[in-house]
Amino acid sequence: MKRIILNLCLLGLLVSACNGPQVVEMSAYQIVPDTKENLSGKMQEALNTIQATYGTENIVLKFEKGRYDFYPEGAAQKEYYISNHDQPNPKSVGLALEGWKQLTVDGAGADFIFHGRMLPVSLIESENCTLKNFSIDFEKPHIAQVEIVESTPEGMIFRPEPWVNARVGENGHFENYGEGWRNYPQAGIAFDRETRHVVYKTSDLWCPTNETKQLDDSTFQAPYWKDSRLVPGTKVAMRTWERPAPGIFLFMDKDTRLENVNVHYAEGMGLLAQICENITLEKFNVCLRGENDPRYFTTQADATHFSGCKGKITSCNGLYEGMMDDAINVHGTYLKIVQKVDDKTVIGRYMHPQAYGFYWGGQGDKVQFVRSSTMELLDEPNEIAAIEAHDKETAHGAKEYKITFVNPIDTVIRPEEGFGIENLEWCPEVYFADNVIRNNRARGTLFSTPLKTVVERNTFDHTSGTAILLCGDCNGWFETGACRDVTIRENKFINSLTNLFQFTEAVISIYPEIPNLKDQQKYFHGGEGQPGVLIENNEFVTFDRPIVFAKSIDGLTFRGNKIVQNEDFPAFHNNQTRFRLLRAKNVVIENNDFSDGDASVSEE
Repeated sequence: MKRIILNLCLLGLLVSACNGPQVVEMSAYQIVPDTKENLSGKMQEALNTIQATYGTENIVLKFEKGRYDFYPEGAAQKEYYISNHDQPNPKSVGLALEGWKQLTVDGAGADFIFHGRMLPVSLIESENCTLKNFSIDFEKPHIAQVEIVESTPEGMIFRPEPWVNARVGENGHFENYGEGWRNYPQAGIAFDRETRHVVYKTSDLWCPTNETKQLDDSTFQAPYWKDSRLVPGTKVAMRTWERPAPGIFLFMDKDTRLENVNVHYAEGMGLLAQICENITLEKFNVCLRGENDPRYFTTQADATHFSGCKGKITSCNGLYEGMMDDAINVHGTYLKIVQKVDDKTVIGRYMHPQAYGFYWGGQGDKVQFVRSSTMELLDEPNEIAAIEAHDKETAHGAKEYKITFVNPIDTVIRPEEGFGIENLEWCPEVYFADNVIRNNRARGTLFSTPLKTVVERNTFDHTSGTAILLCGDCNGWFETGACRDVTIRENKFINSLTNLFQFTEAVISIYPEIPNLKDQQKYFHGGEGQPGVLIENNEFVTFDRPIVFAKSIDGLTFRGNKIVQNEDFPAFHNNQTRFRLLRAKNVVIENNDFSDGDASVSEE
C-alpha cells in the first residue's frame, strides 16, 4: 500500500511538472549580457524561434543579469498608433511581444539599454502576462541636461553634462544629437542641484538659443536666453515637445502584471496602456538610478498613462520622479460628432493629433453623449448597434468611425453645436496606493473615470504643480470623463504648487474644462445618488494657501485632514483661500486641523 501511495505521489509531481511553464534561457539564443553587441536582430529571431518551437502559451523568457544593448538596426518594425504620443511609423521595437498567453519575461536584474529612437518593449493582444525584474534606459537621452555656469546680461552661459553630445547647429542654435537624431531644444525645466526639486516659480522655461556661441570645449553662451532665477549650479533639462514612443506599450491585453520594472528614461511616457483590461503595477518605477545619479530627469511625459482601459488598474509601491508630467493619468477618449447621418447614425472623430488610430468601441458597448460647451450629459445613454472605420478600411490608423446606435439619438444633438460620445464600457476602477511621487513637472496624478477610484497612503513630495487632478475635457485633449466615486485618504502632500502649470489651482484640483460654465445647469463630477469625492485623513504640508479647488461638482467631503503651514517658500498663488468652489453643491468641510487657523472658503 505504501508503494502504491508513493507511486501516486511521484506521478502527481510529474504531471505538475509537465503542466508547469516552459522556461527558456535566452542565453541559448545568444542573448547574453555585457557584450555591447546590437541584440535587436537576435532578439527578433529568438522570439520567432521560441514561438515556433514551444508555442505562445505558458512560457518564461529568462534573462541573465547584466547590460543588453538594442539599436534600431535589425529591430522589429511595427506600425503602432499610440494614444497621447506623436505618430511616427513604423517604430523600431526592441522586444516586440505579440499574441502571447501566460508569458513571463523575467529580466533577473537585466538592464536593457536602447540607442537612437526606439520603442523599447511592446506587449500586444496578450493575456495573463508578466513583465518583471528589468530596467529600461537609453544610452543618449534626447533631453539635454545642462548646468548653468553664469547668468549674464550678455546671455546664459551653460555647460552640457559629459554624456550630452552638443554643438552649435548649422542654423546657429544649440543642438544636442545622438545616433540618428538631433534636437534643437527651446524649452526646459530647472532643477535645484542639491534638492532635485523643480526650481520655485520657474515652470516651463523659454530657452532661446539662436546665435549661440561655443566658448570652449564644454561651455556655450546663448545671448537671448536671460533668466536671473537660474543661479550657477542649476540643472536644466532642455527639451523639445516631441514624444514619439513610450518605454513600454500595452495594447489589447488582458490581465497584465508589471513587477519590479524600472524605466529610467523614455522619449514619451514611461508606460502607455490602451484598450487593456486589468493591469497591475507592483514596484513599477519611473526613477533615477539612485541618489547619486547625475541625471535629474526621467521621462519626456507621464510616468504611466492609461487610455481607454477597463477592469481594474492597480499601482502600488512605485517611485515616480523627475518626469515631465503626471505619475499616472487615467482617461478615455471622446469622439466628436462631426456628422449626423440619420436619427440613429453619426460620424464620430478622434480630434487630438496625438490620439487616434486605435480601437474605440464595439457592438453592445454602452455610450453617453456630452455637450462640449457646458460638459453636460444628455439624459439617456445608448448602445452601439454597429461601428466601422469611416476613413480607413479598419480601425488601425483610423480617425473617424461610422456608429449606429440601438435607439434614436437625442434630437438636440447637432454637430455644429459640439457634442462628444463617451464609451462607458472602457472605463476602469483605479487603486493607487503606497507610491512616492516627487520632483516632477506639472502634476502628480490625474484621474478621469466614473468608476471607483482610491488614492491612499501616497507621498506627494514637491510635485511642482497640482498633486491630484480630476479633469474631463471634450474641447482640447478630448479626454473623458466625470468622476463619480473618488476616495483620497491618508496621503501626505509636501509643498505642492511651487510652480504654475495647467490646472494648478490648488493641491487637489477638481477642474473639468467647461467653456460655458455660466449656462451649465447640471454638474459634471459627482452627481445625485453618487458617492462623489471624499478627501479624508490626509496631511497637507504647504507654504501657500490653496488646498482644494472644485468646479462643477455635486458631492464633496473634506474631513479629518491636517494642514501644516510652513515658510519654505514665499506664498505667491493668486488664490489665497483654502477652498475655492465654483458651482459646487453638497460640500462638507468638517473636523480638520489647520495649524494657522485659516479654513477660508470662497464660493462663486
